[in-house]
Amino acid sequence: MTDISRHADHVLETATHPGAAARSRLAASWRRSLEHHGLDPGQHREVHRISSRDLAVRKDQAHTMMQVARPKLDALFQLVGNSGCGVLLTDADGVILDIRTNQGDQSAFESWGLGIGSDWSESSEGTNGIGTCIAEGRRVVIHRTEHFRARNTGMSCMDAPIFGPEGQLIGALDVSSARADQTEAFNQLIVAMVAQTARQIEADNFRTAFSGARFIVANADDSEANVLLAVDQDDIILGATRGARKAFRLNASGPVPAIPASDLFGREDGPTGFERAERAAVNRALARADGNVSGAARTLGIGRATLYRRMKRLGIGKELS
Repeated sequence: MTDISRHADHVLETATHPGAAARSRLAASWRRSLEHHGLDPGQHREVHRISSRDLAVRKDQAHTMMQVARPKLDALFQLVGNSGCGVLLTDADGVILDIRTNQGDQSAFESWGLGIGSDWSESSEGTNGIGTCIAEGRRVVIHRTEHFRARNTGMSCMDAPIFGPEGQLIGALDVSSARADQTEAFNQLIVAMVAQTARQIEADNFRTAFSGARFIVANADDSEANVLLAVDQDDIILGATRGARKAFRLNASGPVPAIPASDLFGREDGPTGFERAERAAVNRALARADGNVSGAARTLGIGRATLYRRMKRLGIGKELS
C-alpha cells in the first residue's frame, strides 16, 4: 500500500467514524471536506488557480488590506524566511493575493500550488491551514499528515484570520513550510507570530478605515484581541474591531450602534482599565493646559462641554474653570 493510499484510508476512516467530529476539530474538518465538499483525499490534482481577470478584481477589492499588510509581511518574512518558510496573504475566500519566499524556495512553493491566484479554500483543497482557518475563523496549525489531501501532507501551515473594520473576515495570514524536519513545537512558535502580525494588520486596517476618528484602545483577557474603538469628537462610537465587539457584546459584524463610548465603559463585564486610561488622558491634558478646561479640550480634540461632562463623570477638577 502506498503512502497516498494509507493517508486516504486513515482520513476516510476517521472522518466517517461516529462521534469523531464531535471530539476533534481536525476530524470535523475532514468530514466537512469529505461530505460537504465532496473531495477525495487520495486524488492527485493540481491546486485550482483563478483567472487573471478574477485575480485582478480580488486584488482591487482587497487593495487597502494589501497595502496595510505589505510591510507586516516583509517583517514576518524576515523572521521566518531563513528557515525555509513562505509568508502568504489571502482574501476571505482563501485565494492567495501576495507571497514572500526566498528565491531558492520559489520553485518548491510553486510545485506545491502555493502561488498567487491559487485557491486554498476548504471547498477546493479540504483541510489545510488557509482554508480551515477561514472556515473556522480562528488560528490553526495544520501539520503535514493533518492535511486532508495526501498530496499536501509534506507541508506545515500556520494561519490566523484577519477581520475587517466592520468585524467581517477579510482574509488570512499564512506561513507555510515544506521542510521535512519542521517540528510541531516550532509550528506553535510560528503561529504565535502569525497571529500577532494578523492583529497588527487588522488594527492598522481599522485605523485606515476610520482615519478621521479618535481611537480608544484597551487590553482584554484575550491576548490576541484588538479592543479598539473609533469615536467622533463627541465620543460617539463610529466603529469597533472584532475584539471590541466581543468584549462589549456588540453585533459581531456590520455597523455598530451610535452610542456614547462612556456607555460601554461603565459595564462591569467590559475590559478593565478604560476609566483609568481616560482619567489619565484628561489629567494630562489639563496639566499641559495649566488647568484651563478650554485648552485641555482643544488638546483632546473634543468640545468644552463634552470635556466638562467627562470630568464630572470621572470626578476630576471640580474647582477648575
